[in-house]
Amino acid sequence: MIKDEEVFRIGQITRTHGIKGEVEIAFTDDAFDRGNADYLVLLIDGILVPFFFTEYRYKGASSALFTFEDFTTEEAARRLVGTSVFYAKKHINDADTDIEDLHSLRAFTGFRLYAIDHDESTAEELATYDLGEITMVDDSSLNILMTVTDDEGTERLIPFHNDFLLDVDMQERSLLVDIPLELISLND
Repeated sequence: MIKDEEVFRIGQITRTHGIKGEVEIAFTDDAFDRGNADYLVLLIDGILVPFFFTEYRYKGASSALFTFEDFTTEEAARRLVGTSVFYAKKHINDADTDIEDLHSLRAFTGFRLYAIDHDESTAEELATYDLGEITMVDDSSLNILMTVTDDEGTERLIPFHNDFLLDVDMQERSLLVDIPLELISLND
């Protein structure tokens, strides 16, 4: 049985495509292209179920068309529309993933964002603070903005630049940044 902590959400099946069982997935993370799994995990009636795919192709910057084994008709595929899609964490390897390999920075949606706390850090230990979960990434312009929601539900817009990025942990789904405090406090 697949457990919640073993997967992360990458998107949702939005509609069927054609008459041969193909479905369109609107994704926020292209882990299926970077990882090595030959299946996606779908949430069916509250249970995480692996679905093996035979092929996929990109339809645009944030959607892809998938064909799953044993789903060869539009009618069969129609039952999957609206289903949340997940990817198994064990099939993503940090060492194999470079930020330049990401299809889009929207792949960071759902990651925790941690920042260096320069006031509390020492020479022996690096202190960080949790800014919250990245709930949206607007990479439609050169000025990338991340919407980060803290544990109290407060949203902040935080600018992102590759120079701020210190570490990406794909397994733990977290980013560590060294961002000037002034940019974080712009929302206050």
